[in-house]
Amino acid sequence: MSNLKGITKTIELKKYGILSKNVHYQLSSEELHQITLEKGQGVEVNSGAIAVNTGEFTGRSPRDRFIVKDNITKDEVWWSEINLPFDPDQFDKLYNKVVDYLGDKELFVRDAYACADDNYRLNIRHINELPWSNMFAHNMFLRPTEEELEQFSPEWTVINAPGFMADPEVDGTRAHNFAILNFTRKVALIGGTGYTGEIKKGIFSALNFILPVMKNTLPMHCSANVGKDGDTAIFFGLSGTGKTTLSTDPNRSLIGDDEHGWTNENTVFNFEGGCYAKVINLSKEQEPEIYKAIRKGAILENVIVGPNGNVNFEDTSITQNTRVSYPIYHIDNIKKPSIGKDPKNIFFLTADAFGVLPPISKLTPAQAAYHFISGYTAKVAGTEAGVVEPVPSFSACFGAPFMPLHPTKYADMLSKKMKEAGVNVWLVNTGWSGGPYGVGKRIKLEYTRAMINAALNGHLGLYNYNEYHIHSVFGVAQPRSCPGVPTQLLSPRNTWNNDESYYKMAFKLSNAFRENFQKFESYASEEIRRGGPQRYGF
Repeated sequence: MSNLKGITKTIELKKYGILSKNVHYQLSSEELHQITLEKGQGVEVNSGAIAVNTGEFTGRSPRDRFIVKDNITKDEVWWSEINLPFDPDQFDKLYNKVVDYLGDKELFVRDAYACADDNYRLNIRHINELPWSNMFAHNMFLRPTEEELEQFSPEWTVINAPGFMADPEVDGTRAHNFAILNFTRKVALIGGTGYTGEIKKGIFSALNFILPVMKNTLPMHCSANVGKDGDTAIFFGLSGTGKTTLSTDPNRSLIGDDEHGWTNENTVFNFEGGCYAKVINLSKEQEPEIYKAIRKGAILENVIVGPNGNVNFEDTSITQNTRVSYPIYHIDNIKKPSIGKDPKNIFFLTADAFGVLPPISKLTPAQAAYHFISGYTAKVAGTEAGVVEPVPSFSACFGAPFMPLHPTKYADMLSKKMKEAGVNVWLVNTGWSGGPYGVGKRIKLEYTRAMINAALNGHLGLYNYNEYHIHSVFGVAQPRSCPGVPTQLLSPRNTWNNDESYYKMAFKLSNAFRENFQKFESYASEEIRRGGPQRYGF
């Protein structure tokens, strides 16, 4: 399936303006692994995976992401500090410079597709300067069969040139790196950065425009799994909140860990063919499925490897954003194909570093819409320069950097689908309890898993609100008991042992929520606005 040797097919790139004669097409994962080693661009770790360093950029650069403003996008895209416009003529000039640069390079080309549901399939051609970037595309996108490749017709093209440095004064970029989407030419143009996440997020951003505008389907930055009875669970959350960890469950089949669509037929399908997980502090005991997936065929990024090939997952000297990509079949318990139906539960994951939010709470439809539009998590001290105490971080729809439309467009679609499907929506705090970061402790993974399992199994008093306490600031319904979880933990106020300090912090966070929501108030209904927390203070 995935480990075929390179397809014996020659391919020319002249139609893209690329004149290189040294082009490798559809190489296998093993071949790309070996070429990366031979070129000195990576090292093999003791599990058999390859480890690479992405260079200057170890994460996405959202301020350098652009969308070409053309007849397709000008009236549809929410132009903002997130969706920055790029001139079509300027794009054409930059595109020509990039393909000229690639003209004398050894290149790696891969045909793959996105969207596991054939009704939404998007064929993509990847043109990569680096072998491990092409291996990343193999891991993260869906892999056509040999028969499918014979008739493969790419609709979108990703041109990825990490070694090309733009001249901002000439090329119209902000810096030497860039990631630009052109919906007329159907091209994702990426240069000046080796961070592989730009490749997958470029296509994700394209689908976040294509699916709602052209297919009336909701795209989601979420993970998803399915139970033995066919019930689908969806996990929204920003990076580091636990999407991959919590959806990778030995008792449920994984649909996917990051990007999905929800159709009018009430099915949920994975966009991707792999997983891209954070590995900071990864351990075999806490996350055995992900740990086991790091084997031959996986790519570790920006980790520290010892002389004996051991990976130090606790070492963040390069970046906090250490990552691994692997094909989804490295996980034993997966859904084939990557499609689920009948969503029953939605979980909004947040790592609340203020220690204010309950570890799990049930949301009303209005609260669900409010929290979806808000997309809250928190940054903790040390994760970014200048961050010395918890800082609230809001990313609309739990994925604002990838959402070309106005957030309320996605929220309206989600609200409609939630009501039609009759799903339960839960807010899950995977962050701190007993005080803010630096004082309290992070909620144990075993407790979070127990709470999610209780919600999935109907053990949280879904139909009896007497079994809940309404949070006095955020208004959410927090259960009074949960199997396998200490009762005191379920009430964040009780874990502080100091009511005045707790409420000061709770109102500080609620005011941050309301201040952030001001930019959406004119678009939101009165019902949704009432789904937010109170605004008071000491």
